[in-house]
Amino acid sequence: MSILTFNDLAQTFGQFDIFASANGRIEKDSRIGLVGPNGIGKTSLLRIIAGLERQSRGSLSPSAGLRFAYLRQEAIETFADAESTLYDAMIEVFGPVKALEAQMRDLEDRMAEDASEAVMTAYGDAMEEFEARGGYDYEFRTEQTLAGLGFTPEDYSTPVRLLSGGQKTRALLAKLLLERPDLLILDEPTNHLDIQALTWLEGVLSRWQGALLVVSHDRKFLDQVVNTVWAMSRGGIDTYKGNYSAYTRQRHERQERAMLVYEAEMERMWKEFDFIKRFKKDGDAQAVGRLRRLSRDLVAIEELGIVEYKQSKKWSETGVGGVRMFTVAEAESALKAIRPPVGKPPRLRMRIETGQRSGERVLTLRNLTVGYPNRPLFTVKEEALFRGQVVALTGGNGSGKTTLLKTLMEQIEPLTGRVDLGHNVRVGYFAQAHDNLDTSKSALDTLIDAAHALGNQMGIAEARHLLAAYLFRGDEVYKLVGDLSGGERGRLALAMLSLNGANLLLLDEPTNHLDVQAQEALQQILEDFPGTILMVSHDRYLIDQLATHIWEVSEGGITVIEREAVAA
Repeated sequence: MSILTFNDLAQTFGQFDIFASANGRIEKDSRIGLVGPNGIGKTSLLRIIAGLERQSRGSLSPSAGLRFAYLRQEAIETFADAESTLYDAMIEVFGPVKALEAQMRDLEDRMAEDASEAVMTAYGDAMEEFEARGGYDYEFRTEQTLAGLGFTPEDYSTPVRLLSGGQKTRALLAKLLLERPDLLILDEPTNHLDIQALTWLEGVLSRWQGALLVVSHDRKFLDQVVNTVWAMSRGGIDTYKGNYSAYTRQRHERQERAMLVYEAEMERMWKEFDFIKRFKKDGDAQAVGRLRRLSRDLVAIEELGIVEYKQSKKWSETGVGGVRMFTVAEAESALKAIRPPVGKPPRLRMRIETGQRSGERVLTLRNLTVGYPNRPLFTVKEEALFRGQVVALTGGNGSGKTTLLKTLMEQIEPLTGRVDLGHNVRVGYFAQAHDNLDTSKSALDTLIDAAHALGNQMGIAEARHLLAAYLFRGDEVYKLVGDLSGGERGRLALAMLSLNGANLLLLDEPTNHLDVQAQEALQQILEDFPGTILMVSHDRYLIDQLATHIWEVSEGGITVIEREAVAA
């Protein structure tokens, strides 16, 4: 049963189409993951569905009485003026339940003096509704939800206006979960969650009784939670059944089928054209008829695209009526203009190549204590990193993962011990905060300066060509670093990383701010990288696909786990 449908939805900004011709249907038990490149309009679509933004075109039809709740990416303003405490803000959700509770107490007092059938019936009805609304366990559910999202009992009395931005986002998420709407709409819900809270939320949403529509860059989260994927592009939404991994398989299969259709039909039409070219000049009636049919086909294909036209009813007809017959030269030009089906947005085309092969032992830590004066974080007695390994450095926030990478880069002095690099090791470093970027420079100048610092006298044309592989097109190369989004800064930092021929990559949250397509591209590049990788990442999907070993920072040290043991 559908609780919401939309047809031919479009959103524009000035003369620019954010998206067009979006169609979708949400069933009462749908758990939908909405994916697509940054800037494609995912948040705009969520806001339209939630009634917070008007579409430029199309219809939106929610079922009567539909209750929905919406978690936006940043909820800092949600509780800006609230004076209530965290716990009271949660309990506000149960206003109707508390009203029923008060009604039941009143009826109990009346029954002491009036045990009439009418009073007893009213009490029974109130008690039944109270139980149906979860009246007997709402306090327990509130405490369970707050605990699951990382709040402690000490936080309950904190005024919500004094919570941090991340805490406010988690508080709003808790409130929405407690509301139990028919449709829960979540925009990047995993932001600000540690691994424990994330695991708890995955369990809750995988058992969610209503419908769910979620935007997330966390591929592992989508694997655990959703049963449908909407892949959004400028031209609309493609629907895939299953979780994220099922979506990637199906997408690949669809693209292969589309390519087969393209190749087969292009071969058919070129054969037609060859016949026409050979015989039309002699006035052959069959050649003239074939050119007329080919002209109609070419016009229809231009309107629909070759795959859609092949699958439409028009394919079995003679073509689109009212089309004049092309000349032979026009038909040849039209055939040459047909492009293969794209079916996906522009992708990163990056490569990270090593300049030379390193020795077998790439890195050795001996009696190494990392941290800051009077604040040691952890100590490593002795650990080594070997050529070809991909090590994921994991641990809680503040445990010292980034500090270790900065220590390896000699940006921070070790408190004790030493770091030994192996033979022929060349290090490339990707910083999480991109704090090595000069915000006053353009992306183009930043890349050229980085190349010059490595002795590569890169020119403007070469730099623009490289930036294009990282999706900086046209005038975008002149944008100041300070004006770049988090994802754009990440792509620029990756472009710089590709310059120095490193055979050891130190990566600090490389997938942060990257959309799903960019994450997939980066994963492929790292899979193909012939050197050694030590990475800090909360991207569990990336870790599952790449890591040969886990270095887990905990209890003042590092525990090494071979990937096979993790998989088991």
